[in-house]
Amino acid sequence: MALALAWSTLFTLLILGMAWGAAALWFRLSLPTPWRQVALGLWGTLAVGLVALGVQGYRGSALVGQLGLLGVVALWWFQLRPTHDRPWADDVAHLATGRIEGNRLTLDQVRCFAWQTRERAKVYWEPRQYDLSRLDSADLVVSSWGRPGIAHVMVSFGFGGEAFVVFSVEVRRQKGERFSELGGFFRQYELAIVAADERDAVRLRTNVRGETVWLYRLDMSRHAIRSLLEAYVEEANRLAREPRFYNTITANCTTLVYAMARRLGAVLPLNHRLLFTGKLPEYAYRVGGLWPGHSLAELMRRGRIVDRARAADDDPAFSQRIRDGVPGWVEPLGDATRVTESAGR
Repeated sequence: MALALAWSTLFTLLILGMAWGAAALWFRLSLPTPWRQVALGLWGTLAVGLVALGVQGYRGSALVGQLGLLGVVALWWFQLRPTHDRPWADDVAHLATGRIEGNRLTLDQVRCFAWQTRERAKVYWEPRQYDLSRLDSADLVVSSWGRPGIAHVMVSFGFGGEAFVVFSVEVRRQKGERFSELGGFFRQYELAIVAADERDAVRLRTNVRGETVWLYRLDMSRHAIRSLLEAYVEEANRLAREPRFYNTITANCTTLVYAMARRLGAVLPLNHRLLFTGKLPEYAYRVGGLWPGHSLAELMRRGRIVDRARAADDDPAFSQRIRDGVPGWVEPLGDATRVTESAGR
């Protein structure tokens, strides 16, 4: 009885392995169209044939055949390597790289697109410098397009309430390629860290794509904010040197931020909310990372920036206007300079 159960369990696992192999070939096999279909058809035929062989009682032969097929696919799979040498889509053509000299941060390629539609924009990449002595805020930007539990997460750093730069961990798509969550499990895409102007990265989502976007002020000291920014620059430089594959679960816009925070010494427990990017604000609230003195519901209500972003549109004061009413941001008094509540923390 025990032996039969062990055989049945192993056989079931190998069937699941064959299904994984079919998906891996579907998403990642780079052959001309007719040969790709032939390869997938051959794999499917062999997989079904081996399952039928096992069901008919030839379990040993079926298991050996399944292990052999999976071994061949695994050998191919582990030969796949990420690269920076592809015809990339315009919005991920350049990775963020930078350097810090004293209190001056220089980012070599900051994306400043003027988006007109989802697919069309006036393309601008430019070097920018930031005064780290004025670095005083970090904001969590969460953008949802309607899929439960799924969102895109960015972190925006503010300098004296005037200059802002957003870091976004993204899928590095090729020209004409569309994103697939399932493909993200199968090494279909490389990983990108992009630095962008808020009138690009935020306005794209609120005003052009029609997504729902929230902005939350993070409750961090100036020292911690600078450490996180430096970690982003270091991670971006590393990625520019050593390409990596994107993974829907293990290497995405949430897990990379979590890993950087852990490396900086933050005590952050593992939680299922980390697997669902749309749940990150709830996780951050529970660990005390969001601006204090407010309920999560109030932070969400006041942090929903869609209407303010649409009203601001391409206003040079876009970043300031979308923060009106967000906890942690003080409204201007007359013509007085706008400041943050976090200044001096």
